[in-house]
Amino acid sequence: FKFVAMDVFTTKRKIIITCHKWLSNVLHKEVTDLGFKTERVFQTGVELIGTVEDCIRMNLNLRCASQVLYSIKQFQAEHTDAIYRHLLNYAWEDILPADGYFSITSNVNNPTINNSMFANLRVKDAIVDRMKKTSNQRPTTGSELSGAVVYLFWKHEEAEIFLDTSGETLAKHGYRKLPGKAPMLEALASATILSTNWNKTDAFINPMCGSGTLAIEAALIATKRAPGLLRHYYAFMHLLGYEVDMYEKERTKLDEQIIEIPHLKIIATDLSERAIKIAKINAEVAGVDQIIEFEVCDFENTNIPEQDGIIMINPEYGERMGERSEERRVGK
Repeated sequence: FKFVAMDVFTTKRKIIITCHKWLSNVLHKEVTDLGFKTERVFQTGVELIGTVEDCIRMNLNLRCASQVLYSIKQFQAEHTDAIYRHLLNYAWEDILPADGYFSITSNVNNPTINNSMFANLRVKDAIVDRMKKTSNQRPTTGSELSGAVVYLFWKHEEAEIFLDTSGETLAKHGYRKLPGKAPMLEALASATILSTNWNKTDAFINPMCGSGTLAIEAALIATKRAPGLLRHYYAFMHLLGYEVDMYEKERTKLDEQIIEIPHLKIIATDLSERAIKIAKINAEVAGVDQIIEFEVCDFENTNIPEQDGIIMINPEYGERMGERSEERRVGK
């Protein structure tokens, strides 16, 4: 029984790593830099072949990803009853603990239903009924992503079931305890920086820094501090066959790969004292507060060191600046 339960950790299957629109090229480079070979790159993700153990490594290291999904079953389904029948016959008892907790997420586009929650319900019913039949136990289910996560992709008649090995999105990197006003998503900030020609040793200047996301991500990237250093909870930890040694082995590598750059200049400024206070707190949580120089000042007074580097600004715009009439007046 244990040998079968370990199967997903050792068997190579399709893996889909999702990301926000337009980040897939940067994500693709991240994945290949980790030593993986990709099969396909599309607008919102990357496809490759691997095991759940490979998924562990990707969950801990990828900066631009949202979810790491491991495919376990593909089938044709015209309606939700077909979803139920196919999944009732799947050996969930080899993957999910009978006394555990799981949740269902989905991406559904099928003309027979107008609410994806009904599809989620049918997936949940099939898993629970199977588990009751094979083990006389009923796992707990709910909407919180705090246990195992099963993901349904159903478009027209094509259905595929994945294990979401991430759970909560990887796009948030865990250090932003105080988000500030209109914060930039951490994965987007990383992708933006990785898309530049910044060599990670020259100066990085971030006027109008807000809650500090760009400056913090720059410091994390330069010193090779992976997102997994700040997160200790993933959905793969709730699959049968998971052994903590798998995770600890990869987690140790994250500590070993950190580098220090003695004369690295990362400068973050903002006119708002509150924004700088928030940015400092976030940087401290991220472990890079000693790397970034923070200053309260107007963007035009930002200190620019006499060395090579880049300046990156994410100014407030649109609705964040106020009413349209105010925008027109400022524009004149």
